[in-house]
Amino acid sequence: QVQLVESGGGLVQAGGSLRLLCAASGRTLTNYAMGWFRQAPGKEREFVAGVSLVRTYYADSVKGRFTISRDNAKSTVYLQLNSLRPEDTAIYYCAASHYGLGSQRNFDYAYWGQGTQVTVSS
Repeated sequence: QVQLVESGGGLVQAGGSLRLLCAASGRTLTNYAMGWFRQAPGKEREFVAGVSLVRTYYADSVKGRFTISRDNAKSTVYLQLNSLRPEDTAIYYCAASHYGLGSQRNFDYAYWGQGTQVTVSS
C-alpha cells in the first residue's frame, strides 16, 4: 500500500505560480510511475503530468507551464505550476502506478491522494 498526501494548493492570481507536493508513505516510490491529475467542477478527472522511471510527459494544455519532478529519497513528487490561468482551477490529485513506463489513463493508477485545491482568479 502507498499513501499519498498532497499539499501546496491555494488561491493565486492569473499569471502566478504554485508548487504542489505529494508526499508518499508506506512504500518507496522507486518502482512507481507517478502522475498528477485534476478535476474541475462538473468535469471529468483529467491527466496533467506524469513522471515514470525514464521520462516525464504532459498534457498539451500545460506543456511549457507545468513541471513535474520526483525525489525518490524523500518519497516526494512535485508539480511546479507557472503562468497559471483561470481554467487551471481544479482539485489536483497525485497518483501512483505500477506501470513503470507511465500512463495518462486514470485506471492505470492504483493509489490516489485526497487532492489539493488550486484556484486561479482572473
